[in-house]
Amino acid sequence: MHELYKLASGIFVWIAILGFAAGMIGRLAHLAITARKKDPVVYQYFSLYYALRSILHWIIPFASTGMRAHPVITIVAFVFHTCLIVTPLFAAAHVILVMESWNVSWWHLPDPAADVMTVLVILGCLFFLIRRIVQENVRYLSTPGDFVLIALVAAPFVTGFWTYHQLYGYEIAGILHMLSGELVLLCLPFTRLFHMALWPFTRAYAGSEFGGLRRSRDW
Repeated sequence: MHELYKLASGIFVWIAILGFAAGMIGRLAHLAITARKKDPVVYQYFSLYYALRSILHWIIPFASTGMRAHPVITIVAFVFHTCLIVTPLFAAAHVILVMESWNVSWWHLPDPAADVMTVLVILGCLFFLIRRIVQENVRYLSTPGDFVLIALVAAPFVTGFWTYHQLYGYEIAGILHMLSGELVLLCLPFTRLFHMALWPFTRAYAGSEFGGLRRSRDW
């Protein structure tokens, strides 16, 4: 157990960080080169103004017609993604670990707030899981990998909640928390989770096309 903890808190962390960074840079560079070869017009009509307009508009809840047409999924999606990103970055325990390791620190969430946000992510994962099972059109497009990804995303939050509250077996849960978080980092560039990095570029593409060429809004 002790040896596994040392691996999870040591070499595995670096493998996850380096794999994440290399994967992200590699995939984005590959997509940029492929687009220049196969669809160079993308670069020709790119507009920073319309790109930023689209990105900023789409990060505002209910700003688009589609969001207003589906209020439940809009609320869940915004709450889920906000908590998913903010909680790991600003959880006090994570900030303290970074401070102890690299002498770098930043503002952190109060523990009760991080606890609530963790629960919201877990509930969000359950919502998306049930939606994939119950909603016919979503179920039709779902693959086994989609269900695995939901479990993978939920795992660090479930084990983090388990460890923080020191429930039975929390020592093992703490190791699983680190391992699952590292696995998520490694999977981000190579699975559908990559949309977290790709989203600004797709919005910039759509914004430039609709605003610069069609003279219309993309929302």
